[in-house]
Amino acid sequence: MSLRVVVPPHPLIAHWLAVLRDQETPSPLFATAMAELGRWLTYEAVRDWLPQRPVAVQTPLALTEGMVVDPSVPVLAVPVLRAGLGLWQGGQAVLPSARVAHVGLVRDERTGEADCYLDALPQRIGERVGVMVFDPMLATAGSLIQVLERLQARGVSGQRLRVITALAASSGLGTLGKRFPDLTVYTACVDPELDEAFRIVPGLGDAGDRLYGSQSPVFPAEAQP
Repeated sequence: MSLRVVVPPHPLIAHWLAVLRDQETPSPLFATAMAELGRWLTYEAVRDWLPQRPVAVQTPLALTEGMVVDPSVPVLAVPVLRAGLGLWQGGQAVLPSARVAHVGLVRDERTGEADCYLDALPQRIGERVGVMVFDPMLATAGSLIQVLERLQARGVSGQRLRVITALAASSGLGTLGKRFPDLTVYTACVDPELDEAFRIVPGLGDAGDRLYGSQSPVFPAEAQP
């Protein structure tokens, strides 16, 4: 088994990634771009993943057969706080009936390691439940691995698990693949490296700060101490 990384060659995915990368993009547009990436990446991820069943459909002219998503197979969406909420906003348009369980992680900027401060995952996750994790960026993969380990402890792994991330670093994917070789990741792009502060290069900056406009420690930004 080896990690499967899918970078869909879709012009809208490329477009919204470029908007995210631009340092001049204001927070409202950044949020729109993140949601759009969440929408299109989720669309691609469920293409061969959501189970279907045949139904009889009566059109105005004749009876025919159609295919619908099987409602007996539930979906659990797991946004990784805080910027994962931006991706899930778009994903929710594709999976409106999914149950949502948040996981909150904060990363130590010195070590690059993440600590979990919120785990709202169900104590039991049924064997037929499909799980989709929305992680804003995959840098070292430390945060995502913590989430996946918590899911694994609840019996979730393999083909019923998918990961959506706006951007990934090749080194992080390597680390992830060693720990979870049967995983499938959907991302807009794979960047080549991390800097000394464990940030993806060229990347898009701090997704959470840019999403919520919290880059500056002073509010309003022009105010003087």
